[in-house]
Amino acid sequence: MRESAVLHIKGRVLVGPDTGDAAGDVRDELWVVDGRITFERPPGARDIRLIEGWALPGLVDAHCHVGLDAHGAVDDSTSEKQALSDRDAGALLLRDAGSPADTRWIDDREDLPRIIRAGRHIARTKRYIRNYAHEIEPEDLVAYVAAEARRGDGWVKLVGDWIDRETGDLGLCWPRGAVEEAIAEAHRLGARVTAHCFAEESLAPLVEAGIDCIEHATGLTEETIPLFAERGVAIVPTLVNIATFPRLALGGEARFPRWADHMRRLHARRYETVRAAYDAGIPIYTGTDAGGGLAHGLVGQEVAELVKAGIPVRDALSAATWGARDWLGRPGLTEGASADLVVYDADPRADVRVLTTPRRVVLRGRVVG
Repeated sequence: MRESAVLHIKGRVLVGPDTGDAAGDVRDELWVVDGRITFERPPGARDIRLIEGWALPGLVDAHCHVGLDAHGAVDDSTSEKQALSDRDAGALLLRDAGSPADTRWIDDREDLPRIIRAGRHIARTKRYIRNYAHEIEPEDLVAYVAAEARRGDGWVKLVGDWIDRETGDLGLCWPRGAVEEAIAEAHRLGARVTAHCFAEESLAPLVEAGIDCIEHATGLTEETIPLFAERGVAIVPTLVNIATFPRLALGGEARFPRWADHMRRLHARRYETVRAAYDAGIPIYTGTDAGGGLAHGLVGQEVAELVKAGIPVRDALSAATWGARDWLGRPGLTEGASADLVVYDADPRADVRVLTTPRRVVLRGRVVG
């Protein structure tokens, strides 16, 4: 498509979460001029490309890892393939929840998704996947959080729990005082903090220390759910990743049988946990955890998993579109915003499975898929 070409998106443009009852949430058309959205027909436009269907803001994968695979950092070519997989699946805004690779060069590529980086994981020594994280002790936590807050795009990622070899089960990684100081320092520098957490005991100390988000959050219980709701702490459940727990448990049960049993129990109640969080009013957003052991491009499947957990379709869609973009401080389908959108053949509100098969992907005003 030439730079001067105008796009005309016609059909049903879902600019907000409601079903059409509220004025302005569903439009019949929009235009893309010079890479920007407008709801006014541009006067004198001649070179027009028509795209028909159901349009949504570019999807959000709020937990993925571009530049990372199961063994650590990958080269730029592999990072490019990962980003393209997300783009072609309609995920045009990624929150990279920890990567040892430098992917800043992606920001100069107009054909690749926008990335909000959380810097590199910060973990306790020998308490995370090898080659992934800064592995440090509590006395260094504040300094490393400050460094990653400056390196990232407004987020810092902690590893809140992992296998404790002394107990043979999941265990909290950080003392309360150290994590309180670290979160306060991140906030002072204008960054939000999130943490990888599977276990039950990890959650309350982090929330009480002022954390902004928890990844996975499989350990939520009736005791901690009200605390999350009261503090407004978001979760990114990554259900497509939690589906791998039985396989992980099988691989580790010979050495850590207590941990393996724990992982199976967390997996068994995963949908119940997410639905209980939703019912309590906890903000929930989509994330796949792609880039470690999972392929990129699974955000549509994650939305379907949220629906399977009992979240209404409208809110599951919002977790990947309107709500997620607002949470991350990025615009959706608004006047003058960058034209990052996905068009489908059918109404995703009727069947979210259509999210896995975009008809057209428009990024920065260009048709890229």
